Amino acid sequence: MKKILALLVLVLVAAAVYVEVQTLRFSSSVTTGQAVAIVTPAPESLAAHLAAAVRFKTVSYSDTAVPEAAEFAAMRAWMEQTYPRVHATLTRETVLEHSLLYTWKGTDASLAPIVLMGHMDVVPVEPGTERKWEHAPFSGDIADGFIWGRGTMDDKENVVGLLEAVEQLLASGVTPRRTVLLAFGHNEEVLGSGAKATAALLKERGIRPSFVLDEGGAIADGSVMKGVGRPVAIVGIAEKGYQSVELVAEAAGGHSSVPPRQTATGIVAAGIARLEAHPLRTRLTPVVRAMFDRTGREMSGVSKAVMANLSLFEPVVLWQLAKDPQTNAMIRTTGAPTMFSGSPKDNVLPQRARAVVNFRILPGDSIAGVLAYVTRTVNDPRIQVRPAGPGSEPSPVTSITSREFKVLEKSIRDVAANAAVSPFLLMGGTDSRHYAAITPNVFRFSAMRVKAGDMERAHGTNERLEVSSFVDAVRFYERLIQNAAVEP
Repeated sequence: MKKILALLVLVLVAAAVYVEVQTLRFSSSVTTGQAVAIVTPAPESLAAHLAAAVRFKTVSYSDTAVPEAAEFAAMRAWMEQTYPRVHATLTRETVLEHSLLYTWKGTDASLAPIVLMGHMDVVPVEPGTERKWEHAPFSGDIADGFIWGRGTMDDKENVVGLLEAVEQLLASGVTPRRTVLLAFGHNEEVLGSGAKATAALLKERGIRPSFVLDEGGAIADGSVMKGVGRPVAIVGIAEKGYQSVELVAEAAGGHSSVPPRQTATGIVAAGIARLEAHPLRTRLTPVVRAMFDRTGREMSGVSKAVMANLSLFEPVVLWQLAKDPQTNAMIRTTGAPTMFSGSPKDNVLPQRARAVVNFRILPGDSIAGVLAYVTRTVNDPRIQVRPAGPGSEPSPVTSITSREFKVLEKSIRDVAANAAVSPFLLMGGTDSRHYAAITPNVFRFSAMRVKAGDMERAHGTNERLEVSSFVDAVRFYERLIQNAAVEP
């Protein structure tokens, strides 16, 4: 017994030493630097321009609704008036009536172009919540150091920020060697058909971009990236797939006073309960592992030791992440029951009951796999399982060892010198997914700074953007174009 105990102690000591050594080697990849000096228009001017863009009610209401044509037309006219150099130098094409494609032709046709994206549409304001806004949703007020209104974060700050950056570079006499394309969608919040058509147009022309940059990430502080000792610029290198699945059961119906043992509603409800009780398995994808490698180096104490020895602590990490809905979504394909319908009257047995479950699909999983999982888990021949509308597979994963990622990383740190740059998995979807067929380098990042609670504002109440954060976003675009297209 003593020999066994001695051996156990020896194993524990060796494990402790191994963990300590691995942790000591797990050092920060951020070198102290200075932000690059960049000439940018006055903050007051930038804020006023974004505020003006917010006032156009370019709202996407549903997949089938006709766009607000007059609002999009007014916004296009405003762009022409506000950015005269852009419209005198770049060519502008309209795609599907409202999406825009600008081409700033480079001097070297042998270089693949870059595509910088944004979308002009915004989500509607939920009826009844208008009075909860500190400033009216489409007021474009500038107050307390913020620009207020729908679209300040999602996503007019990118559209206006790109136009500001190009206008400034043109005023400085800059001519790119590499062609720069600005692609602004008009219905990202619903179908994204404008971006899909634009990507198809580029493919038809044989254009294979060096990289594409769309919305998605941000510069997060410690209240968002808990335990990390510095700001983190999170760059989306992949996004989850999307598929809604419907569960349908049919029955004879009749009067509720003589119910069967289980109604159609009860059958579907039982199926939903089985899905919630048996979610898909958790796992660490390569994207999340890469994120932990970058952010873990900026942690301290036990957190850093765990990240440095992820192969040892992976089961504990997965268990911990699964406890929080925000982090649970990083490690599994999630399913959320969102819709349920049955009888139209309280005393009528339903002849048909239907539920819809929305799945967000982890890279490595698939729509076919989700449908098979639902059928297997529901395990009831009385329930029909089928897709509810179109879906999209998880995006390909962009490499972080490429030259293109390094250019993006340098451009971020030219503006935010103290920030760590980390890849991450985007939970939602962006227009950029349509470009994966024409380039392997699809990035999702906006250079706005966010704190805890900010992201809930994007589709919620009191959407706003700090003026200084918007200034940095414009500076970032200037540096990215310089690094990627002027000095490639």
